[in-house]
Amino acid sequence: MHMPKGFDAVVIGAGTFGAWTALHLRRRGLRVALVDAHGPAHNRASSGGESRIIRMGYGQNEIYTRSSMRALPRWQELFALTGQPLFHRTGVVWLGRDADHAGGSYLARSLATFERLGVPHQTLSRPELTRLYPQIALNESISWGLLEPESGVLMARRAVAAVVEQAVREGVECQHAAVIPPAAPEGATRLEEVQVEDGQSITAITAIRAIRLALDAAPSGAGGAHGSGVFVFACGPWLGKLFPDLLGDRIFNTRQEVFFFGVPPGDTRFRPPALPTWIDLAEEAYGMPGLDSRGLKLAIDRHGPGFDPDTGSRLPTAEGISQASQYLAKVFPALAGAPVVESRVCQYENTSSGDFLLDRHPTLQNVWLAGGGSGHGFKHGPSVGEYLAGQILDGGPSEPRFSLETKQAVQHRAIF
Repeated sequence: MHMPKGFDAVVIGAGTFGAWTALHLRRRGLRVALVDAHGPAHNRASSGGESRIIRMGYGQNEIYTRSSMRALPRWQELFALTGQPLFHRTGVVWLGRDADHAGGSYLARSLATFERLGVPHQTLSRPELTRLYPQIALNESISWGLLEPESGVLMARRAVAAVVEQAVREGVECQHAAVIPPAAPEGATRLEEVQVEDGQSITAITAIRAIRLALDAAPSGAGGAHGSGVFVFACGPWLGKLFPDLLGDRIFNTRQEVFFFGVPPGDTRFRPPALPTWIDLAEEAYGMPGLDSRGLKLAIDRHGPGFDPDTGSRLPTAEGISQASQYLAKVFPALAGAPVVESRVCQYENTSSGDFLLDRHPTLQNVWLAGGGSGHGFKHGPSVGEYLAGQILDGGPSEPRFSLETKQAVQHRAIF
């Protein structure tokens, strides 16, 4: 395989962060290569899988509400451009308890943020929830709901593929290659190449090639790197492997199980528009109505055990199936005993807080790090790509919450 030379930017990782970053850089005039070891949104990627929620509710974390508000129309513009309707406006309803009416609760803070930013929303009383969604057996502690009528579901794997296909149409060079951990001479302030494995051998590297940047060809001022080309590592759960000394103890990969349950034949109660996407924060659960005839999706959103994205088992556990089935029977009695018709084991790549990592490498001025989606990042791809392109090409103030220095070696989850 020939690896073309002469790029202004090389983006490693073709998930939602990397694909959108490549597209935004290309639209800013750069010659861009997008490299992935397994292909866009492959089945080991955090951006893989069939569906992801896009919602505006983030409690008091207005930065992410604003990001989602920017991202949704950009996803829709892309889908209109490509002719692929990969957003389903199912609505998203948050199930709230009495305590959630208090001003300090997550839902109450989300409501305040919605009102401040003009996010479309409705508050629903318990009787209104029962009338609108009779198929949901409301726990006696559930007293109200917060509905985002314009939010819904992105068809994740196909959505990322659509971004990459559009990027290629606009001139991005997409390459299938596995990058090995980058190395720069001691004292270097710039990375001049990354090396990739041949890919023909699992146990040994049979050939090494280099992707070299046109160091004198990038627009002046690009990322403050004095006109040199840039590398963006948007590798999700592989970031810790590519930068073990820097990120090995600051990116936490956890195993997450997702299930699709079969619904009774001809039963439309568990498909849109009858059923919205729902989030039950107190139970750490979320789910989606049946889309693409795959059945009702359900996941328990607790951080699972540590996970290796290369070697970890992708088979669900009996414990995971049991937990999901018990929750399903409690919330949807009509689906008690419903079969699991599909399952997926993926991973979150968490930072210590759940904030994204979008920052320049501390010593290599033309290297940028993009990751830490932390289970909620998929929807933000367009906003992340726009932010990184602006940082790389325009400089200016960066968001402190996205900085490397705020990422610790101990987890204290704060973003949901």
